[in-house]
Amino acid sequence: MSNAVLDIKDKPTPLQLVTLSFQHMFAMFGSTILVPQLVGLSPAIALLTSGIATLFFLLITKFQVPAYLGSSFAFIAPILLAAGGLNEDGSSVNPGNAMIGAMAVGITYGIVSLIIWKSGYKWIMKILPPIVVGPVIMVIGLGLSGTAVNMAMNVNGEYSFLHFSAALVTVFTAIIFTIFFKGILSTMPILMGLIVGYIYSMMIDIVDYTPIAKAKFFAMPDFLLPGVHYEFEITTKILLIMVPIVIVTISEHIGHQLVLGKVVDRDYIKEPGLHRSLLGDGLGTFVSALIGGPPKTTYGENIGVLAITRVYSIYVIAGAAVVAILLSFFGKAMAVIATIPTAVLGGVSILLFGIIAASGLRMLVDNHIDFGNSRNLVIASVILVIGIGGAKFVISESLSVEGMALAAIIGVLLNAILPGKKEADIPVQYNQNKDS
Repeated sequence: MSNAVLDIKDKPTPLQLVTLSFQHMFAMFGSTILVPQLVGLSPAIALLTSGIATLFFLLITKFQVPAYLGSSFAFIAPILLAAGGLNEDGSSVNPGNAMIGAMAVGITYGIVSLIIWKSGYKWIMKILPPIVVGPVIMVIGLGLSGTAVNMAMNVNGEYSFLHFSAALVTVFTAIIFTIFFKGILSTMPILMGLIVGYIYSMMIDIVDYTPIAKAKFFAMPDFLLPGVHYEFEITTKILLIMVPIVIVTISEHIGHQLVLGKVVDRDYIKEPGLHRSLLGDGLGTFVSALIGGPPKTTYGENIGVLAITRVYSIYVIAGAAVVAILLSFFGKAMAVIATIPTAVLGGVSILLFGIIAASGLRMLVDNHIDFGNSRNLVIASVILVIGIGGAKFVISESLSVEGMALAAIIGVLLNAILPGKKEADIPVQYNQNKDS
């Protein structure tokens, strides 16, 4: 893409910096706050750490890659599993376990980036072909589908048409903004769905305003620090739940870097290098977990904003990060987020989890995966059933690998050992599977 309005190192005017930074912040806002809402973490910390992680990413990539880091949806199920689920009030039972796992994920990114720095990047493309990554991405979305529907329909375990109507209004609003709107608004369907769904919930009187009345205008986010709020104890169980998911998130990262490179007309795999962008992503995730935030990933929504506006300035991305950090200390705004009805969150989750599953299917279609080939059929089938069915490999009473993590590991192993594997330098799926 050519004819940049503001190129990577171009400085915007003060007015441009403010307006464009807010634009990028709103593009990622809905998805970034949705993840902590679903796993019982603090939305304020998620916002704060998204800004901090983005600034670290810009620094590590030598201020060459205009990417924004937000909360990763790939880790929703692993976080819930590692933390032992949610309490009745929606908070995480043992969030410290999830934070320890997320730190391990960040360290794993660092190890992989070091290997890529020393040996090149082509090997990782061969380990993660479309036939493995596509079905695992489908497992992420479909595995969470029951959670989304339950949130949309049920209140305290009982069906509620009133709440389900709020979910339907939310999901159809998000669909309308995705399909019928153009420009910037088309990159914010989750945010717009949350806004309209919230307004409708106010009209049918299912919003509890108590947290807003109690909240201060400015408040410290709820930090979650190791050794202070939880005992820092690394266990094999936590590692096996969280770390294998990097099989998916590294693939997602590569896809984003290639798509972003096309948008801004640069080759980010070579310069500043995949090892630097992966390290930036990993460091962002590690720092986020260190203070209580969810794992991070580069955001397709913000790449979409870059493509639409042709404003690629890293000053704007840094500005969006600063805006997110400042907003996280605005107590009243965070209280409003806390009052979003579960049904509304379920509504946007229905669309979002479905899109995640469909993007895995799209990867297979874009790469012309032949399911007449028994090898491809076997790999995809095993990954899908093990991942969605919740299969578990029990090592001991306190140690097991299950669900998505087990599916990802088995997928990589099957691809490595089954005959008929075709070698390729750079699979085309990474150029096409993540464009919004």
